[in-house]
Amino acid sequence: MLEIEKISSGYGEALVLRDLSCHIPAGEVTALMGRNGMGKTTLLKTIMGLIRARRGNINFNGQPIRDQQTHLIARAGLGYVPQGREIFEGFTVEENLRLSLLGHGISDITQPLRQIFNWFPILEERREQRAGTFSGGQQQILAIARALIAKPKLLLLDEPTEGIQPSIVHDIGLQLARIARETGLAILIVEQNVDMIRTLADRVLFMENGVIADSCDIDTLRRDDSLINRYLSV
Repeated sequence: MLEIEKISSGYGEALVLRDLSCHIPAGEVTALMGRNGMGKTTLLKTIMGLIRARRGNINFNGQPIRDQQTHLIARAGLGYVPQGREIFEGFTVEENLRLSLLGHGISDITQPLRQIFNWFPILEERREQRAGTFSGGQQQILAIARALIAKPKLLLLDEPTEGIQPSIVHDIGLQLARIARETGLAILIVEQNVDMIRTLADRVLFMENGVIADSCDIDTLRRDDSLINRYLSV
């Protein structure tokens, strides 16, 4: 689905990603793990066109997306939930969801809203509530729903459990796993919460110094913590 070949990118003169290559298959949940500063967020931003790659190729469903504008990448079927959520706090739940559809040419939002409310009933209960009055966990649910409402083929999530209480983290993990299973949605998730990854992921990529340094399937991770200790311990 997503093929990344020898991508290099960064900020100003500083390179963060260094000839990074990886493959994100359709219908699977792939976790991207590693210590802070290894380039995980930079990779997601480069995929979405928020940072311009210096060299290399990014193909999505067989089509090149490197150097395309971010809104065109989103239209191609990539959804993105950035670190920090970035919802519109002064708008209601429904207004946030409607705004996310503006660039996708979807005029009748009845069915997309119905699907979102089926997955996340709390959003239907509070559809007229301003998003800024939500807890951190509720705001994260709204941010994920806002990315899902346009029916992406691949969802990119950057640290979705940051600052959220453990019970909500568990619920989000279970619900995302259900959505991926029911719809065939592929997910690339940057996350440090090992329990969340064990609940959600099929495969784990470990990032170090701007490259993919190792990988394993989730069963291996559940049996053996050695890779976690190697790539996440300070």
